Amino acid sequence: MMTAKRSRSRFALPELGMDRSRRPSRVGDTIRSEISLLLVQKIKDPRVQNVTITDVAMTGDLRRARIYFSVFGDKRQITEAEEGLASAKGFIRSYLARELGMRYVPELDFRLDLAEVRREEMERLFREINDGEPRSE
Repeated sequence: MMTAKRSRSRFALPELGMDRSRRPSRVGDTIRSEISLLLVQKIKDPRVQNVTITDVAMTGDLRRARIYFSVFGDKRQITEAEEGLASAKGFIRSYLARELGMRYVPELDFRLDLAEVRREEMERLFREINDGEPRSE
């Protein structure tokens, strides 16, 4: 009995973080630390002052990196940070090319890390629930 193999479209993007080897994880950690240092030391754009790089997910072939960041502030500051990171993307890639010495420098995709936003929302909901119930003292 033969089992049918799942066909993958040749146009599909590789899955992020699904590779079983440790190299994408190690490269992602290196990229995270390099970009963090770069944001603190070299990039003078005030839009990225409050940006924190939280995680980097690499494709198995190391051609794409999804960089998750968080920002302290309101929606306006988040939008400004996204614009600042988008404008600094070329500078960041050229810096990574010099520092990492890899054959290919990955394409960078900056995404807002929604984990912090979700955590704050959950804390707010728990406070509302707690304030609505009588306290037993």
